[in-house]
Amino acid sequence: MANENGGKLSQGRILVIDDEPQIRRIMRETLTGAGYEVEDARGGDEGLVKMRDYHPDLILLDMNMPEMGGLDVCKEIRRDSAVAIIMLTVRNSERDKVAALDAGADDFVTKPFSTPELLARVRASLRRVPMAQGASAKLQFDELTIDFPGRTVTRGSTTAHLTPKEVDVLRFLVQRANEAVSHRELLQGVWGPDYGDQVDYLRAVVKNLRKKLESNPESPHFIKTEPWVGYRFNTLPESS
Repeated sequence: MANENGGKLSQGRILVIDDEPQIRRIMRETLTGAGYEVEDARGGDEGLVKMRDYHPDLILLDMNMPEMGGLDVCKEIRRDSAVAIIMLTVRNSERDKVAALDAGADDFVTKPFSTPELLARVRASLRRVPMAQGASAKLQFDELTIDFPGRTVTRGSTTAHLTPKEVDVLRFLVQRANEAVSHRELLQGVWGPDYGDQVDYLRAVVKNLRKKLESNPESPHFIKTEPWVGYRFNTLPESS
């Protein structure tokens, strides 16, 4: 992306939504120093307005803000956008992390954070699993249509938008259709090599995917659980 100040390519556009002025200042200095274009907002409502005007590639979103909290902001964004979202949390707890993923976030960073960690998380969230043959266009499975370029799934007359991580997990499974894919392989393939044991994060994404893909999420046809192993994307008809 061209930079208006001199033709230099930008690494991407980032919106920081945080009620702490010092955090916004540190984020702006760190991210602009790494070549990103940065805009910021002091709260959830302002962040939603700026998101629509700024069209960021990634949003850094504080979980704990007065009035409109980060989880509510994330859910609102996910109604019509697949922009990458990293949630900023003050507690390194599994409950907060799973709640962030369940709301549609791609990743999270715990405050206080180091500059290398923040930049690594940003780079990872801006990366996408490369599209492979058979998982790069619209796919039809009975009443279900998966549109990877459009980041949507349509079941009958209902269309749902997919978050970036939902797209990545679904694409990974579709590429291995009718094969059992282990939790570790999915986590490392989508999130990175440091995530092999974080099964709760994967479960949160699969739970949301099933709500969007399945006519009955409690008895899924497409994303099957392989007990003690992982998941399998099923394209075969149900046995009678």
